[in-house]
Amino acid sequence: MSETPDFLDGEIVAVLAGRIEARFGTPLDELIRSADQPSATAGLTSVVHAYGLLTQAQSALEEAEDALVAALETATDEVLDDPVMNLAHQVNQAVEARDLYAQWVRALVEVPAGPQRARTSPAPRLTTTLPVAAPARPAQIGIAR
Repeated sequence: MSETPDFLDGEIVAVLAGRIEARFGTPLDELIRSADQPSATAGLTSVVHAYGLLTQAQSALEEAEDALVAALETATDEVLDDPVMNLAHQVNQAVEARDLYAQWVRALVEVPAGPQRARTSPAPRLTTTLPVAAPARPAQIGIAR
C-alpha cells in the first residue's frame, strides 16, 4: 500500500518542486539547467534526477488513469472484463511507482544542504574484554606439619 497521502495525488509533484526550490533557494528550472554543469554538486544532481523520474512517473500515471476512465465509460457489463482489469492494475502500478519516486525525492530534499565533511576522528572501536585466566601456581607438594 502506498505511504504517500492520496489527497495530494497529482499535486505531489508541485509540492516536492516547492520543497526543492526552498532547499536550494533557486527556481526549479534554473536548478535543472545547473545540474548539467560540471560544477553541480552530487546532492543537486541526485535531486534533479529523482525529480525527473517523478515527473515521468506522474505522466505515466495520468495516461494510465485516462485509459482506464475511457475503458470504464465504454464498459457495458457490471462485471469488468480482463482488459479493463488490466488497465486498473496498470494504474495501481503507476501509483506505486510515482509514490516511490516521491518518497525518494523527499528523502533527498531532507538531506542537509552543503558539502558533507568526512569524519575527522576515527569511529570508536567496539572491543570486548574477556576474562583472562590467572596464571596457574605450581603445585606445592609437601608434608603438612
